[in-house]
Amino acid sequence: MGLKGASGAEVGQLGDTQRRLDAVLNNASVSIILMDERQQCIYMNRAAEKLTGFTLDEVLSLDRPLHDIVHHTRPDGSHFPLAECAIDRAFPEHNQTQGEETFVHKDGSFYPVAFTASPIRDEASRTIGTIIEVRDIRDEKAARERQRLLIDELNHRVKNTLSAVQSIAYQSLKGADADARQAFEGRLVALSGAHNVLTKEGWTGASLYTAIETAIAAYQAPGRFELDGVDHPLAPKMVVSLSMVIHELATNAVKYGALSVPDGLVRIEWQVRRQAAGGERLAMRWEEVGGPQVEVPTRKGFGTRLLERQVSMEFDGSIQLQYRPSGLVCQMDLGLPHPGRADVAISETATGTAS
Repeated sequence: MGLKGASGAEVGQLGDTQRRLDAVLNNASVSIILMDERQQCIYMNRAAEKLTGFTLDEVLSLDRPLHDIVHHTRPDGSHFPLAECAIDRAFPEHNQTQGEETFVHKDGSFYPVAFTASPIRDEASRTIGTIIEVRDIRDEKAARERQRLLIDELNHRVKNTLSAVQSIAYQSLKGADADARQAFEGRLVALSGAHNVLTKEGWTGASLYTAIETAIAAYQAPGRFELDGVDHPLAPKMVVSLSMVIHELATNAVKYGALSVPDGLVRIEWQVRRQAAGGERLAMRWEEVGGPQVEVPTRKGFGTRLLERQVSMEFDGSIQLQYRPSGLVCQMDLGLPHPGRADVAISETATGTAS
């Protein structure tokens, strides 16, 4: 029903509804902008006026696409054509778009924003405009940059510390047993490799598959490892510990197990399961095949203690070593610290570079 045929009461109700809507939008902290089918702004709330520096009346008087008012130039000074703008694609493509862009303020300065642009449809489902939510992310970008600088400094210091430890160990172990010196240096290399993986991910964690692949990289050869499992995000602490565990198992396999002979291979299988009480657990099996006959060692070395005590206690789990004649089998059941990232599905057999 048009306003022409509406009663006074109905017109009054419409006015009340409009005032309520204006009150809601003008009190919102996020910027709200409406565009018509010509990509021209027909409404912006107070947050949007504050963000852009333009009042709604100023924008309306310019009678141009909103893009040409607040998004016309890239930070390098080059022209940014409307046809390349992700925000304006929501209307012709009839789909919601999200992302980050850089707007131009009324005073000519640039500022980063996060946006969500969604098509507006009429009762016949025809797209008649676009609604845009825009958020100023200057503080977020600055915080991310500060975090990046701090992480870079941390990585630099960690590498210097590992290099210093390696140098001290080399000097201190000059007269020591060659195997002991080599084992110590190998563990430092494994620790450094885990740190390199975490550095690439900004110390937010890394995937389980990446942690395994990095730990076995030094022992890779075609057909020596078979990996089977669903990839999963790991917290930084688990990345380091699991890398060290895999390194110890691989080192042992090179000396005494399946990797000490040309035809031997190692199968690594894993599953991540959710618990009814919350949280997740990792079940992993390391199985050596085709190596020399295995005998139970007469004493427990560092690697065994690392596996059976530190890691299992640290992650509320258990690690069992079975010295079968056909080859060593290591079964792990460990609690996973929450990494705060989504799963990624992968199931792959690793040959060569395991890629």
